Amino acid sequence: MKIGVISDTHDLLRPEVISALSGVDAILHAGDISSPQILDRLQKTAPVYAVRGNADKEWAEDLPLFREILLDGLHICMTHKKKDLPQDLSQYDLAVTGHSHQYAEIRQGRTLILNPGSCGPRRFYQKITMAVVNTENSKYPTLPIPGKPVRLTSDPKLRSLSGKSKKGGVKTTSRKNTGSIPTQQSRSPGST
Repeated sequence: MKIGVISDTHDLLRPEVISALSGVDAILHAGDISSPQILDRLQKTAPVYAVRGNADKEWAEDLPLFREILLDGLHICMTHKKKDLPQDLSQYDLAVTGHSHQYAEIRQGRTLILNPGSCGPRRFYQKITMAVVNTENSKYPTLPIPGKPVRLTSDPKLRSLSGKSKKGGVKTTSRKNTGSIPTQQSRSPGST
């Protein structure tokens, strides 16, 4: 199963996001959606599971602040702000947050804590990112090639960046022969 994980769209659904979500079985949106039209458009791609973010107002009153989901045997919890995650995450395979607009993945015991970053409007010089989690052939959620976290940008200055990130050992590289969307490479479970 492939699960698209996005956050902080802030009423902007980029064509690159729709393209990257093509073929996923489900979409998790970790809040700051900003309008129901975003969820309606995502729903045309795959079933959507969303939580309310701090920027989601009256229209989102029915969206939960915290959500537990079971997908393909994967126990998932999701909330907008990391501080609102339960202290004990041991019952979850995947914990999804948003809010910071910065991609991060941390392994805590069996749990992958994932912030897909923001794929909405650019904030300062932060990267535009999202993730695709693959659960096939694994008891752990993974971010393998080709389902790597995708850094979405059309900014040529950011396209040429490479090097080590301070968060989770993520390395940023450009895809060869495409001249377009750079990606972030993720360490697989158990690697050093």
